[in-house]
Amino acid sequence: MKRILTSILLIVFFAGAVSAQQLTGTLQQVEKTGEIKIGYRQGLPPMSFLDKDGIPIGYSVDLCKNIVKQIEKKLGKDIKTVWVPVTGGNRFKAISDNKIDILCGSTTKTLSRGELVDFTQLTFVTGASFMTLKGRNIKGNFTGKKIGVSKGSTTEAELRKLFKETKVDAKIVLLDSAGIGFQKLEKEKIDALAADQVVLMGFALTGKNPGNYTILPNLFSYEPLALAVRRNDSDFRLIVDMAISDMCRSNEILNIYDKWVGRFIGQRLSAFEALVKLNAIPE
Repeated sequence: MKRILTSILLIVFFAGAVSAQQLTGTLQQVEKTGEIKIGYRQGLPPMSFLDKDGIPIGYSVDLCKNIVKQIEKKLGKDIKTVWVPVTGGNRFKAISDNKIDILCGSTTKTLSRGELVDFTQLTFVTGASFMTLKGRNIKGNFTGKKIGVSKGSTTEAELRKLFKETKVDAKIVLLDSAGIGFQKLEKEKIDALAADQVVLMGFALTGKNPGNYTILPNLFSYEPLALAVRRNDSDFRLIVDMAISDMCRSNEILNIYDKWVGRFIGQRLSAFEALVKLNAIPE
């Protein structure tokens, strides 16, 4: 009987050891350090921003919190979350340099960016639009106006394409972030700010005077948003995708949407509801 019991214990021990050895990449690192580093943008409401106490909050932040729970379930232990602020300019390098494990915010998934990072399933869908101060009607009249946009963003590329195709002679003002652009708009240093429409809505409704801004209804780009992880780390990406699919199957992602986005723009966008159905992949 003792031999049988000893054999069982040895099997359990070595099975656990093998399981631990099978962890690779980011999962192995998280298991070893006991922490996961999440990069986030500090000024992109309602996707990711800081509350009055300087704590990261927002739609994408809540998604990442649920993802951490999935990782903890996989590893069978609690994991410490370390929030690391990043910018539009250094966010992808922060992943490749191992400063963060996952990028949480408002990042458009593109094929060219796929050379730098791997992307998860889509987490949101939006498009670029313009914000102006109320009463500054620039719709169809951009000539000679100063239009702010985050440098290096997909919105910058689409804005240049739009003005080239429509032969608009406007001055494009490159910004370090959309948040800085919002500040410049308030101070009337630019005539309009171009960014993801949902981010513009977030700026307007978290600002001091929401009624002071106008957001044009038409979109001039399609922006599929996703989280970013290190390239060729399929095990970690799978865990993240499993968490996203689980949120879609359980409709938890709808609760997160209503909490952060729905209160800004009212009813859910049909494109977002379609995205949720497509992401509800069975295990």
